[in-house]
Amino acid sequence: MNPNEAVLDVIPMPPKEPSSVVTAALANDVHDILARLGEDPNRDGLLRTPERAAKALQFLTSGYETDLKSIVNGALFDVDYDEMVIVKDIEFYSLCEHHMLPFYGKAHVAYLPSQKVIGLSKIPRIVDMFARRLQVQERLTQQIAETLQDVLQPQGVGVILEARHFCMMMRGVEKQNSGTVTSAMLGAFRQKETRSEFLALANSGSARHT
Repeated sequence: MNPNEAVLDVIPMPPKEPSSVVTAALANDVHDILARLGEDPNRDGLLRTPERAAKALQFLTSGYETDLKSIVNGALFDVDYDEMVIVKDIEFYSLCEHHMLPFYGKAHVAYLPSQKVIGLSKIPRIVDMFARRLQVQERLTQQIAETLQDVLQPQGVGVILEARHFCMMMRGVEKQNSGTVTSAMLGAFRQKETRSEFLALANSGSARHT
């Protein structure tokens, strides 16, 4: 069995309910939350808020229903190229699992090919697949790196995430200018020279191949 096919087949998928059923259930819950907060869910400005909020929450957590196999969709190509490939400044938006408040930022993703490369558009899609879930930044970083490692079997993968967290900006310590940086280095990216090259490219004004 092709190792790439194996990993794509074992990604667990939750059982699916019809989207309309989920929307209706979530809308009822939002209606109750509004009432618990002391609002009148039946006033003009809030009449459709439960449904809107439900659909927004479904979109922001749509990564749970995203299929890795359909994302990759065969876009793995045999290429005689073994230098670093980097896609940087990938915007992402996620929800902190501790307070369900947003965190957002950009991802820099790189790998050293070993016989195969992946379509460049697939990397941001993989980032979104994991970002659109209830997350912590550290796990999100690791999931992106491990998935690319499994799918491509490259010499190594490097991922850096830079993010700002609303749970720190709007509540708690209320530090609006504080950012968080996390990284995951697998395979060859654990070597000092490769790691340094990746960091330099990630911090440069534009992505390039060397």
